[in-house]
Amino acid sequence: MSTELVSLAVLVIVFLVATVRGVNMGALALVAAFIVGLAVYDLDADGVLGGFPSDLFVILVGVTYLFALAKNNGTVDWIVHAAVRAVGGRVALVPWAMFLVCAAVTSIGAVSPAAVAIVAPVAMGFALRYSINPMMMGMMVVQGATAGSFSPIGIFGSITNGVVDQNNLPGNQLVLFLTTFTAAALIAAITYVAFGGRALIARGKETATVSAMGAEAEAASHAAMRSGGPGTPYSAVEASRSTGGGSTEPVDPEHTLDPQRIVTLLGLVALMVGALGFDLDVGFTALTIAVALTLAFPTSAKGAVEKISWGTVLLIGGIVTYVNLLQDQGVVDWVGEQVAEVGAPLVAALLICLIAAVVSAFASTTGIIGALIPLAVPFLLTDQVNAIGLIAALAISSSVVDCSPFSTNGALVVANADAADRELVFKRLMQWGMSIVVIAPLVAWAILVVPTT
Repeated sequence: MSTELVSLAVLVIVFLVATVRGVNMGALALVAAFIVGLAVYDLDADGVLGGFPSDLFVILVGVTYLFALAKNNGTVDWIVHAAVRAVGGRVALVPWAMFLVCAAVTSIGAVSPAAVAIVAPVAMGFALRYSINPMMMGMMVVQGATAGSFSPIGIFGSITNGVVDQNNLPGNQLVLFLTTFTAAALIAAITYVAFGGRALIARGKETATVSAMGAEAEAASHAAMRSGGPGTPYSAVEASRSTGGGSTEPVDPEHTLDPQRIVTLLGLVALMVGALGFDLDVGFTALTIAVALTLAFPTSAKGAVEKISWGTVLLIGGIVTYVNLLQDQGVVDWVGEQVAEVGAPLVAALLICLIAAVVSAFASTTGIIGALIPLAVPFLLTDQVNAIGLIAALAISSSVVDCSPFSTNGALVVANADAADRELVFKRLMQWGMSIVVIAPLVAWAILVVPTT
């Protein structure tokens, strides 16, 4: 058996063992990477760890740490309530608002994980507070980020159009953007309906409910700040006394901004401006802001480090390390070459789309887009397959699977889910992600490639 087949077989075994035995998949993948790197590719530990996703590690740690602080001091609650007011109390519109916010941000040039890193914590907090299925909310955020990424000035769009131009292939930027946006929006709509969208619509306006729940959230936030941790009784009456008026009428929590929340909001704005406007690293920027907030407000920062999603960090870090090992050793390129040798252009086109979906679900979408389009060049130039259609199908196949919990975007959703829901969100994202890995390439190929060939 060739080294490429051995490496792929080990990856399959890692998934099977983790599923059957309940071992952290990331820990298994790290062990597998060490064994395969040592025994198959004659690498030392440093060579294996060269594929560890340090950037993803810092993103997950920095962002979850920052938003743990924001949750502790009530800033996330305040943002959530502001979002409710923006949609007039119609909770059913909030998931779509999150979708459109992510799409708008990525369409003007933001990296997809940066947009998800900023929006996901707020969206998942809203889902928890207002009894919205966290799986639905997470999918809306991820697909929104995907929907805007292929605009002519979006990151994925720029890469794709650049590769097309470099290989002298026919391309259409508008078709690329519209088809990928439509595919992401369709998946979002299906998820919305499947995970309780109709029930949300039936709820209608919930201004009174939102206000009542906001008062409870405000009381919990004050209790956490005053006692240094959750669980201490602190009534809305006591909250009202903090204004100095002595009235027993609760303060409107949606308009309460204390110094900690103001500074935290400024930190979140700084994260957004730094990541989107100045291309600063999201992880390090978030970590810097989180450390600064901890130094400024140590009381409300208690327990924040423990709330970092360390299990998720291990899981994602291990899997991505192994996949990067395969990429570095040319296994992914080898698979692509085997596909390129297929004689039937339509079959080869479908296989390339499937490979793009599978690999992108575990690794870099950006890298896959840049690597697989050139693999398709030989038979694209024969005019046996429509280049514009195949490129759009390839773009869809490699991007809509970013909801996989093993991708950066999916990992961010899992990391920001409530601890009680995290395992379920992970399983649902894996189920939907793996289903989309198969269905999206087939549908995109059938609609965009077959009719034009």
